[in-house]
Amino acid sequence: MIINFLFSKINIMESFLPKSKSELLLWPMHAFIILVVAGLCSGSSLEINGGDGVAAPREFDYFKLALQWPGTICQRSRYCCPSNACCRRLFGSNAPTGFTIHGLWPDYNDGTWPACCTRSSFDIKEISTLLDPLEKYWPSLSCGSPSKCSGGKGSFWGHEKKHGTCSSPVVGDEYNYFLTTLNVYFKYNVTRVLNEAGYVPSNSEKYPLGGIVSAIENAFHATPSLACSNGAVKELYICFYKDFKPRDCAVRSSLQNEIFSQSSCPKYVSLPAHVSLGVEDDGIAMS
Repeated sequence: MIINFLFSKINIMESFLPKSKSELLLWPMHAFIILVVAGLCSGSSLEINGGDGVAAPREFDYFKLALQWPGTICQRSRYCCPSNACCRRLFGSNAPTGFTIHGLWPDYNDGTWPACCTRSSFDIKEISTLLDPLEKYWPSLSCGSPSKCSGGKGSFWGHEKKHGTCSSPVVGDEYNYFLTTLNVYFKYNVTRVLNEAGYVPSNSEKYPLGGIVSAIENAFHATPSLACSNGAVKELYICFYKDFKPRDCAVRSSLQNEIFSQSSCPKYVSLPAHVSLGVEDDGIAMS
């Protein structure tokens, strides 16, 4: 196929070769056309492809800070390992009690999102000075090894870098992506806002979803979005313009001509308190 493609270009060039003195004067223009056609056929434009050969998607519209509620996520845990923050009490440290970071995601207004905008590999050495706060506020809540943009499996942070690669027009490199996410998380402290409004972890209380949303709207002047599992808050999303000023977490439905906040939650929801996992005789922790 490549050989045929090359011969086709040669045939194009032969058709442009000057056949008389008058045509010779027009040869520079013909040569320019040849170069343009060849460039379009090869698809080598830097504006079309990323520097590493990956097709560059259109730039995102806004950021979504995705937060996880450990009390809900950890209920699904079946196994323990040192990398699973749900099991930290088994390894001599404290398990998270408030919202932790899932990721900072660049999103489109139509509800879709870009990912893996480059194939750059995750390098934990780049964020070595951030490891302590990352372990505390951005921990993995499972023992799984999620996929990476560069192929294969890796750490939770390596997996989340797939979003970081598409955030680079705003946040820059790997280090700044993780640092920016931490700073946004600290500045817009959802756990503190809800605690001050009386919404605290409980294995018995049910809270009005509207009250939780209102507490965040009053604090940040923007509407969040929530996702639930069996009536318990699983994730909460705070959205931002590219300058990190809060905005509503709303998307435009392609099926309905309206703006709506996506939510899988009932009118009354729970914020389960984290329950430490037990350990069986074979050393495998079960919830």
